[in-house]
Amino acid sequence: MKNKVVVITGASSGIGLALARKFALKGSKLVLAARSIDKLEELGKELGSSGTEVVTVKTDVSIEKDCKNLIDKAVSAFGKIDVLINNAGISMRANFLDVELSVLKRLMDVNFWGTVYCTKYALPYLIERKGSLVGVSSIAGYVGLPGRTGYSASKFAMHGFLNTIRTENLKKGLHVLIAAPGFTASNVRYSALTADGSSQGETPRKEEKMMSAEEVASRIYHATIKRKRTLILTFVEGKLTVFLSKFLPGLLTRLTYNHMAKEPDAPVK
Repeated sequence: MKNKVVVITGASSGIGLALARKFALKGSKLVLAARSIDKLEELGKELGSSGTEVVTVKTDVSIEKDCKNLIDKAVSAFGKIDVLINNAGISMRANFLDVELSVLKRLMDVNFWGTVYCTKYALPYLIERKGSLVGVSSIAGYVGLPGRTGYSASKFAMHGFLNTIRTENLKKGLHVLIAAPGFTASNVRYSALTADGSSQGETPRKEEKMMSAEEVASRIYHATIKRKRTLILTFVEGKLTVFLSKFLPGLLTRLTYNHMAKEPDAPVK
């Protein structure tokens, strides 16, 4: 990945931040996007002081023109794009019966349409370089999680979109990776939307027992190098879940319900 141009959305925190540091360590040139421009610029200075070429672009991926601007800035700065990592995303925690529909729309706008917009404008450059298109998804893209209707729906949609892009460009050398972490220690649960669209503000899970964002980033980095199709992380919450979804879906539904119901103040009981 040395001297490869890597565009990362949602780069100001969590997995995106860890990815930026990982690719910088390997000598990549970075174009970092997020809504939090202060955090982005701080990260840019950190990585730049170590010799990494970094461009930071304030970007709300739910806005098409922001995504076009991001890709335009990347090409203007470096003349190419080798890797696009669609990492920006938000979560939610509320029963569908109670949630305002605007919350689901927000989830789709960021998680699904953000991926679509960035991919649309980056795709010609990725094909030219026979590069990598990466979607940071979730196990929620394989199984519907209770209390996360909008999140699961957006990740299922992301999977369908990226799988189709892979097939359409089968003979053009484009690499498409769908990465599905399990529960990861990050700020995604703190900022998860509740039924009325406000931020949750706290996590219902023990973050210290989860896979770290740094470990996830390392695994995604190596999967990108190896040009893997999918990356499913963790055994029980990841690989076993995907296996059961194919062969024992009824059992998985019950196990998923019981597992999620154990959360403090869980939307399901």
